[in-house]
Amino acid sequence: MSEGAEGERDPGLQPERTRLAWRRTTLSGTVSAVLAVKTALHGGPSPAGLVACALCCTLWLAFLHLAHLRIRTLTAPDTPPALTPRHATAAVLCTVAMAVCGAALVL
Repeated sequence: MSEGAEGERDPGLQPERTRLAWRRTTLSGTVSAVLAVKTALHGGPSPAGLVACALCCTLWLAFLHLAHLRIRTLTAPDTPPALTPRHATAAVLCTVAMAVCGAALVL
């Protein structure tokens, strides 16, 4: 790569692949949240199931918000900034917490 090209945005497909990866992850989270709601309400709602279901849905909405912000950032014509550690940590925590809630609903 030449020295002058470092400041220019990569014209390749990498930004598109990253946007698609965020969308796939959001879709996976959506399926997980829907399955959590289905599991929580199967056989009648219980207080613990409703709390876990509400927590899963809240975590899903938080992840959806983070993913939307990142997708919107990646569509900008300028070079997108790197994902901040704060947003990356929040996305990981939402994902892990939603997995724990889903596991709690199954057990």
